[in-house]
Amino acid sequence: MLDRRLHLHLATWLGQWPAGPGLHVVGSWRRSRPAWDRRLRPAVAVAAPGSAVLSVPTERVAAVRALAADGPTPRLWSALPGAVGHPDLPLREGVFRWCTAPHPLPDVGEWVDPTDPGFPSWLHLFDREVLVVRDADGHYLAGVGVKRHDRYGHELAVGTVPGARGRGLARRLVAQAARRVLDEGAVPTYLHDPDNTASARVAAAAGFPDRGWRSHIVHPD
Repeated sequence: MLDRRLHLHLATWLGQWPAGPGLHVVGSWRRSRPAWDRRLRPAVAVAAPGSAVLSVPTERVAAVRALAADGPTPRLWSALPGAVGHPDLPLREGVFRWCTAPHPLPDVGEWVDPTDPGFPSWLHLFDREVLVVRDADGHYLAGVGVKRHDRYGHELAVGTVPGARGRGLARRLVAQAARRVLDEGAVPTYLHDPDNTASARVAAAAGFPDRGWRSHIVHPD
């Protein structure tokens, strides 16, 4: 049975869940409003084995349904940014993972304000505490930000400076952040490029298995 928090997250984030067999195009006001980083995500699709929901602005549903008549084909994905009114934005495919039992890795980071000038620019996008590891001199090594899509689903993003990779910091940070998300009553999710083997290893080691779910998101750079 699907975790209730994940069910509520997908229904809220996309506008509908669950889905029957095939691809379902649905409209959601969220596709026309800024997301967690104050930027638009005008199309978001999540696919489980055998079924998928593609969420677009309500006024674009008819046009996208016409494109999607043959299912989730390469033609649909290549035309999707233009069909939702943002031909300049790329479409990003991802492996969609979630976790309800993070692996019991030891905590390694501290929750701090994201505005520290020593942090990488991507962490500055977050408006709440981020989880970071610093070296003995206070220099940033690795960090996790939490994308709070809605009250039920919080996506984790992790990054490590090149010189600190290979120490297991990312997996420990992800597991630590996942425990906090679960404590707050949400389900932690983790999305990554299908070709990013390093990110896949981090996810699996932290307790986020690949269940065969995928995402497609029209996303700003």
